[in-house]
Order: sequence, then C-alpha cells, then structure tokens
Amino acid sequence: MQKKRPIVEGLERFRQQQNISFHVPGHKHGELSHLPQPFKDVMRYDVTELSGLDDLHQPEEMILEAENLLADTYGAMKSFFLVGGSTIGNLAMIYATCKKGDKIIVQRNAHKSIFHALELVGAKPVFVSPLWDERTLTATHVSYKDLKDAVDSYPEARAVVLTYPTYYGMASKEMQQQIAYCHEKGIPVLVDEAHGAHFSACTLFQPSALTFGADIVVQSAHKTLPAMTMASFMHVNSDLIDVDKINHYLRMLQSSSPSYLLLASLDDARYYIQTYMESDGAYIIEKRDQWIEALQAIGSLEVIEVDDPIKLLLRVNGYSGFQLQEALEAKHVYAELADANQVLLVLPLLKQGHNYPFAEIRVRIKDAITLLVSTPKAEIITASQTAYNFVAITEPAYTFDEIEKAEKEWLPYMRTIGRISANMIIPYPPGIPLLVPGEKITVAKLSQLEELLACGATFQGNHRLEEKMIEIIK
Repeated sequence: MQKKRPIVEGLERFRQQQNISFHVPGHKHGELSHLPQPFKDVMRYDVTELSGLDDLHQPEEMILEAENLLADTYGAMKSFFLVGGSTIGNLAMIYATCKKGDKIIVQRNAHKSIFHALELVGAKPVFVSPLWDERTLTATHVSYKDLKDAVDSYPEARAVVLTYPTYYGMASKEMQQQIAYCHEKGIPVLVDEAHGAHFSACTLFQPSALTFGADIVVQSAHKTLPAMTMASFMHVNSDLIDVDKINHYLRMLQSSSPSYLLLASLDDARYYIQTYMESDGAYIIEKRDQWIEALQAIGSLEVIEVDDPIKLLLRVNGYSGFQLQEALEAKHVYAELADANQVLLVLPLLKQGHNYPFAEIRVRIKDAITLLVSTPKAEIITASQTAYNFVAITEPAYTFDEIEKAEKEWLPYMRTIGRISANMIIPYPPGIPLLVPGEKITVAKLSQLEELLACGATFQGNHRLEEKMIEIIK
C-alpha cells in the first residue's frame, strides 16, 4: 500500500527551510496578517508555484505524483485535483464533450452547476425525470427504461449526464446497465458523484460509478472525506473522452493561482481513502447502527436510513424539516440540510480508534425534539408522488440564446401555468433547480414551489418570490 503524501511532504519540507518571501501571496507566510494565530499558522503553507512546489496547470513533480496516486487509488486512467469544487469538474466535462447546439441527455434533478454548464456551452438538453421514492420522500435516479427511451429518441446526443448518488444518499441499482447501453450507442456517460467520494473506501459502501464503467466521474472530496471546502477530484476512465480536452478546459476554468492548502488537503484526503480498511468500514457502520438504535428510542423521532451508510434522515411527525432544523440548531447540532419533511445528517467517515461523541449528540437531539414538540404543529403538506408526476422525457421550449433575446415579464407565479420560465429558481440546499430557463411551468412545479415557500425554504436565482413573482417569457 502506497503511504506517500507528495504534496503534504513537499510543503512541509519547504516550510522547514525558513524561507524569505519576496513573492505572492502578500501576507508573507502570515507575517502581515491580523487574523487569529491559528489562521496565521496555516498561512505558512499558503504559497505559490515556487521551485520544487510544482504547478497544478503543468504538473511534473509532486502534484503529478499525487494525481497519479489518486488515479491508482480510484482505478482511473487519469485523475485531476480540483480547487474550485465539483462545479469546475462538471463545467469541464461538459465543455470537453459538447459544443454549442449539441444535444445532451441530462438527469433532471442534477445540480445547478450542470445547468450552468449547459448554458455556458450552449448545448441543447434533453431532460429525463427521476423516479420518486415514497420512503425518503425524495426524487432519486432515472430508470433504465426512461434513459434507454431518451437515448433511442436522441441517438445524436453527445453525452449522458447522471447524478449518483443523490444529495440524500440514494443510489441507482441500474447504473451499470444504463452505462453499458449508452456505450453500445457510443455515448459517454458523465457522472456527478459529488456525494460519493467515499464509496471506494471499502466494499461495505455502495460501488463508485467508476466501477460501473462511467467515462468521467467528478467527486467532492470535501463532502465526505477529510478535505477542505472546494477540494474535489475528477477521474477520466474511457477512450471515449479526450483527456487533452479535459486538461485544456481545466486550465481555463481553474484559478491560475490555485491554493496549495487545498492541494495538500486533497493529497491528504486521497491518502485517507487509500489507507481505509474493510475493518474501518465495519467500525463506522457498527457505530452508526448503535446510534440509530439509540435515536429510535426518542419519542416522536423517526429515523430513515438511505443507501449511503453515512447519511441519515430525521423526521418529527407534524413538523417540517425546517422546524426540526431550527430546534436542532438551538442545541448547536447542525444538519446538512432541511426540506419540507425532514433533515439530512452526514455522518463522519470514521476509522477504527476515531471517537465521535454520539451519546452526547443523542442527548442534544432529544432535548431539541422535546423543545420542538412543545410548540404548535405546523400545517405540513407531505410531499407525494402525485405532486411530482412529471413527463419522463422533455426538452426546453427555448434554447439559451432564444431566452436571452426574448422579451420577458414578471407575473404572480400562480398565473404562470403553461408559460415558459425565463430564469433558474433553485431551492438551496440542495441546489437542484426547481425551474430552469426555457422550461414549461406546470401545476406540479408550482405545487412544489408553494410547498417549499410555506415551509420557509431558501431560494437562489433571479426571482421575486417575496412578492410571489417570477419572470417568464412574454
């Protein structure tokens, strides 16, 4: 087993030399900073492309060695470190496979960065709607039948974009079959695996899309591995993909001054996953199962398990997820997200010997729920499949160019049924657009919007929802 951390070791050697800085960044190893001392200590490693420290955009030394170790760890042909989050990887993979006017088949509950990439490239998306899961009350993956129908209907598609797993930790059981069919038709499959960087840790977790033959996989190392925010991985594992094009767009899209703190964090996260053992996976699952059993003894609390063992959903009947989130935060327990029905927890990817204060956290959760149930219940509209009854395969009514040139108007959203959305409206988190530009506004979409607004959801995008107004094509 390879136990090197080339970037971490290279930065530590550099720091120990007691160098004098006449280069950027301007904080001069933290000497000029007025930040608290712990920040200044970290700044000693915040350097630039100096002799011996390699260059992310033309790696030949420690960064190249670290990326090669990353590819070896995940079983990819070529892997890259990303310092701008999975967003950069999603942009690069679409730029590298599509050009303006090309058709591309996209899972409709993709992250907003996918939709931004489509708009920037000028590709013409074909959306495939996900299935609804009544147990988790979430949209999950697309079915094999629907994806096959989309590929058969649009054989000219340049790529298929899938999300695996979902933000809520649900994983498709048909991924391998879907990828195989796309490959039969010569179409590459690009997978946003932002929430699955840990899947390769051991066989007790879900398999990575890489093992199913995905051509490009993008992972947010910072979401489930011990990496800093924005630190992400990108893997290419196919002859259908031009690696030189990926390199070209990453050089354009990533900062010309990449953070060495993030690079070291990625190197360390790769080391963490490479040294993760089956026994480590068994340890976290055992701890998790014990904690779930303890949580289930709390009155009023419902615990829902998902495919990903390090994610859990919590619900309290009669209260929205936003209310539960507020009660938990009053006890200094912060969930990953809330929706109309529940909160989502992301558990730590522990190794044997790592202790986490699960018993203390249970006490806080119990206290939060005691506080919550002493307040009046809300009028909760429980999400159901009927509200999410979407057409399986759709195309936007307008291209991005046509939307940009079109005359637009603001209307009360309840008067927009059948009209065409001019903007993206994104409940955040999880960052999956409810409306995208060029898409027809349906009763189902407005039902979701009403439900989310009633529960206090936060929205991104160009909207005037505080006035109950959205912008449409005139």
